[in-house]
Amino acid sequence: MNKKFMRKAFYILPVLGLLKAGAVKAICPLCTVTVIAATGLSRWLGIDDVISGLWIGGVTVSLIVWTLDYLGKKDWRFKYDIPAVSLGYYILIYASLLLGDLVFHPKNTLWGIDKLILGTIIGSIFFLAAVLGYEYLKKKNDGKAHFPYEKVALPVGALLALSGVFYLITK
Repeated sequence: MNKKFMRKAFYILPVLGLLKAGAVKAICPLCTVTVIAATGLSRWLGIDDVISGLWIGGVTVSLIVWTLDYLGKKDWRFKYDIPAVSLGYYILIYASLLLGDLVFHPKNTLWGIDKLILGTIIGSIFFLAAVLGYEYLKKKNDGKAHFPYEKVALPVGALLALSGVFYLITK
C-alpha cells in the first residue's frame, strides 16, 4: 500500500466508524468528531506534529471510553477490559503511524521523543483528565453541568489550550 493511501485511511477510518456509532454517551459524539476533524485539519495545514499528536491522543481516549461504555451496555465487560481495550487502540494507532511512515524520523523530535508520539501521550493524559474533571464538577453540582456543552468544552478546551502552548514551544 502506498503512503498517500495510508495517510488518508488514517483520517477517514475513524470518521467511518463514527457513522456506525450508536447513542453512546460516555463522551459525546460532537466532541469526538471535533477532535477527529481537528486532527485531520492540522495535518492538512502542516501544523507541527506534536500538535497533531495531541488531537490523536484525544481521539484515542474518546474511542476507548466509547468502547468500554458499549461493552458495559452489552454486558460484555471482562477482567482487564480497560487495559486490553486501551492497549488495543494504542497498538492500532501506532501501527497506522508506522505503516504510514509518520513516526520515528530523527529530525522530527521534541525533547528527544518523536513529536507525534509525545503529542499523543500528552493529549491522551490531558483529554482524560478533562473528561474526569467534567464528571467531578458535574457530581459536585448535583449531577448537572454548569453550562450547556460543558461536556464538550472541557476536553476540547484542554486540547486547544495545549495546542496553543505547543505552538509557542515549537514556533
